[in-house]
Amino acid sequence: MSVPEDTVLIDTLAARVPADDLMLHDQIDAALDRVEALYDASVARVAAEFDRYAAGATDIDTSAATYPYLGVALDETDPARHSDTAFGKVSHTGLYGGTLTQPALFRDYLADQMALILRHHGGRLFTGASRSPLPLSFALEQASADLAPDRRRALVRHFHMPPMAEIHDDLADGLITRPDERGAPNPLSLFSAERVDYSLHRLRHYTATAAEHFQGFVLFTNYQRYVDEFIAFAHAQVAAGRYERFVEPGNRVSTPGAPTQQPPLAKAPPMPAYHLVAPEGMGITLINIGMGPSNAKTMTDHLAVLRPHVWLMIGHCGGLRASQQLGDYVLAHAYLRDDHVLDSALPVEIPLPTLAEVQVALADAVSEVTGLSGAERKQRLRTGTVVTTDDRNWELRYDELARRFNQSRAIAIDMESATIAANGYRFRVPYGTLLCVSDRPLHGEIKLPGMANAFYEARVSQHLDIGLRAVDLLRQAARDGTLHSRKLRSFLEPPFR
Repeated sequence: MSVPEDTVLIDTLAARVPADDLMLHDQIDAALDRVEALYDASVARVAAEFDRYAAGATDIDTSAATYPYLGVALDETDPARHSDTAFGKVSHTGLYGGTLTQPALFRDYLADQMALILRHHGGRLFTGASRSPLPLSFALEQASADLAPDRRRALVRHFHMPPMAEIHDDLADGLITRPDERGAPNPLSLFSAERVDYSLHRLRHYTATAAEHFQGFVLFTNYQRYVDEFIAFAHAQVAAGRYERFVEPGNRVSTPGAPTQQPPLAKAPPMPAYHLVAPEGMGITLINIGMGPSNAKTMTDHLAVLRPHVWLMIGHCGGLRASQQLGDYVLAHAYLRDDHVLDSALPVEIPLPTLAEVQVALADAVSEVTGLSGAERKQRLRTGTVVTTDDRNWELRYDELARRFNQSRAIAIDMESATIAANGYRFRVPYGTLLCVSDRPLHGEIKLPGMANAFYEARVSQHLDIGLRAVDLLRQAARDGTLHSRKLRSFLEPPFR
C-alpha cells in the first residue's frame, strides 16, 4: 500500500513526466527489472502485430508499444558537495529522466550510474511507459525483408517508423543550456532511446558485430596490418585464458580451447571491428576505420552511445619536420582541424583539451615498450600539433598550406585524429592519439610500396604493443575512478557519463 508521501510524489510526477503507469522504486534492481519488462512487452507487441500484418491483417494497433522511461526524483542537489567527481552528480534541482532502449544490454551501465546518483544526492527512482513509440525497424531487425513490395510500402501507414526529426545531438552540442522552464524532467543521459537505437543498428551494419561485444577500451586504426597483428595477439590471449573470448566480424566467437569454426565473412564490412572481451566490458575493441575523417566521424557518432571509457587513435601519419625519421612516434598535444566534417556541430575555434590521464598513459607506454627514456625517448617521440585534413593529396597544395602549418607549429598530418578527438570532446569520451610516421613527403620520402613494407615490418608490432599497454594503464585508471575528466563536462550536464 502506498504511503501518503508516495501518492503525492506520483501525482507530481504524473503532471510533469511524459510517461504513463508510473511506479516508484526503492531498489535499483527493481527499477531495472521493470524497464526490461516494459521494453520486452513493447517488442513482443510490435512482433505480434507485424506477424498479423504479414498474414494480411490491416487493423494494426501498436499504440501500447512504447519505450520504457527511467527517472529519479532527487532529495538535494548541492553542486559543491560533490565537485570532485566527473559524473553521477547534478547542479540543478528538479527531476531527471529519459527513455531507454535495450535495457538488458545496458543494465550494468545503468545500475552503476543510478548508484552514483543516489549515493551523491539521495532520492527515489521511478519507471513508466513513455509516450515515445517503438519504431518497427528498431524493434525487429529486417522485419520487412520477405514482404511483397506493395505491403512493404504500406508499412508506414500501420507502424511507427524512426522519427528522424527527433533524433539529434542537441544536448551534446550545447544547444540545450538550461533546465526546461515548463518543469519537464532534465535528461539523464546525452541520448534518447531513438538515438541509441539508430546507432546500435548502424554499428551492426558498419562493423558486422553485435553491440553486446563492444568493449570499453577502443583502438582505432587505419591500416589492415594493425588488424592482422591484433588478431594474432587476441587469439594468443584467449588461448592463454586471459580474456573470455575473441569476436571477429560476423560474430565469429573464439573461446579458450575452442577457436571459431565459422568461416570468415565473404565480404568485409566497411569498418570491421574485433573484440577481445573481458568481464564487465573491460576488454579491448579494435576498429579499422580506414582512411578519412568521414569514416572517423561516422564510427565515433555511433560508438558514443555505448559510453566507452576511452578511445585512442593508433595509426599512421606524415611527418612534417626535417628532424623526424620514418618510424618515429607522434603524441598529439593539440589538433589543427582541417577535416571539416564536424565544423557545424563543433566550431573549429573551440579548443580540444588534452587529457592528462590519457597523455601520461600513452607516454609511459612508449617508454615501457620501446625501453627508451629521457633524451632518447624525446628523440623518437615528438609531442605537438597534429593536422587532420580531408585532402589525401594535400602535398600538391603545400605552397597554400605552408603558412598554416608554420603558424600552428604542426609536426604531423593525418586524416582521422582530430575528428576522433573532436567527437570524444562532443560526447564526453576520453580520447588520445599516438601516431607513427610512415612518410615525410615534404622531405622527399613519399609513401611507396617498397619503402612502406620495410616501415611496416619495423614498426607495426611495436606500435600496437604500445597501444595495448596504454589500455592496460587506462583500465586501471578507470577502475580507480581517475580516468573520466571533469574538463569534458558542460554547464547543463546529464548525470550519466
